[in-house]
Amino acid sequence: MKIKSINPANKKLLKEYNLLNLNEALKEIEKSRNAFFKWKNLSLTKRTILIKKVARVLRHNKKQLALKMTNEMGKTINGSILEIEKCAQLCEYYSLNAKKFLADEIVKTETKKSYVTFEPLGIIFGIMPWNYPFWQVFRFAVAALCAGNVVVVKHASNVPGSALEIEKVFRKAGFPESVLKVLIIDSKTAAGLINLRVIDAVSVTGSVETGRKIAEIAGRNLKKIVLELGGNDPFIVLKDADLKFTCEIGVKARMLNAGQSCISAKRFIVVKEISEKFEKIFVEYTKQLKIGDPLDKKNNIGPLAREDLVLNIERQVKDAVKKGAKIIYGGCRPRELKGYYYMPTILSNIKKGMAVYDEETFGPVALIIIVKNEEEAIKIANSTKFGLGASIWTKDLKKAEKLAKKIEAGSVFINGIVKSYSRLPFGGIKDSG
Repeated sequence: MKIKSINPANKKLLKEYNLLNLNEALKEIEKSRNAFFKWKNLSLTKRTILIKKVARVLRHNKKQLALKMTNEMGKTINGSILEIEKCAQLCEYYSLNAKKFLADEIVKTETKKSYVTFEPLGIIFGIMPWNYPFWQVFRFAVAALCAGNVVVVKHASNVPGSALEIEKVFRKAGFPESVLKVLIIDSKTAAGLINLRVIDAVSVTGSVETGRKIAEIAGRNLKKIVLELGGNDPFIVLKDADLKFTCEIGVKARMLNAGQSCISAKRFIVVKEISEKFEKIFVEYTKQLKIGDPLDKKNNIGPLAREDLVLNIERQVKDAVKKGAKIIYGGCRPRELKGYYYMPTILSNIKKGMAVYDEETFGPVALIIIVKNEEEAIKIANSTKFGLGASIWTKDLKKAEKLAKKIEAGSVFINGIVKSYSRLPFGGIKDSG
């Protein structure tokens, strides 16, 4: 069987890739197991030297790598270059700090010497999404590799070229063969591997549905698993917020990567006193966005990554309008563009029971929800099955910190976009993982 890589900006076929069957995948896994026995015995210093070399390879080849990413999933070329840079920074961060993170922790007890030490698990299987093709892999893989594990990656089916480029980057940096291995396989084969003893732990970034399926298999086999799933992040605007700044950043927080991010702002929860002014300024900044060819550096928004994603956004918006939502801006595909594009969209009069409220909107659609006060804002923010990130916008920082503790999310940012940092833990609660 084969999978096709399609350019979402023009719907043209980029390349076809052969899928490995289970037996073929197992042969590659065996190579990774052999590589593990050597890799784990390599000194941490030597491992981190190689990780630092990866950063240099990334920067040296960033234009070529960014182009591959943009052509495969439609991310703007500016966004792709920034993603490569972020991966390089992560490599440098772990190369500097891995020794400290992995140092033995001395614990005083009645014995002569007690300590906690960190040993590698073995083969870590990463099931990765397409929206940040390089970053998502690097974020899970680099730390695991520093710790002496080897990594096997099953990437999303629409970005196989990016996946294979990642493997090449590590080889160019001097990594032994099969220490980081990409397998071009389907979901059924991936599940088959997790069911076998050849995999020691699993890291999944993706949809809630995918997370549940993989967690069930891992649970049956008593394997450690990390889940980073969807989000429906609230963006809470209080009455004393700097509206111009808040709206400018808010549009970026929603529309970055064409809205295809688990941690993008999705529900703009605005106190009634300032709602009209907020809406007006928010629309003004949204209108300034330029949608089109992602290779044109003047454009802010490229296409969605696949046709089914556009169809799903259309379904969600139509459902909302049918149930009483108002389209303030956008709400359609741009007719003049041939790819999988969807206009930046703003909806108001949003209520529970609408698909855009209850589900994750993975596209450039912003929801404005008006509330009476900050208490209702927190209540609405928490009225979702997701709990990944959140942000609060106000000049009263002490109040914001108090409110942050009431929000059910893995991370809360005050007057800033929800981001993943190398230096901070990242993850969610509830159905976010």
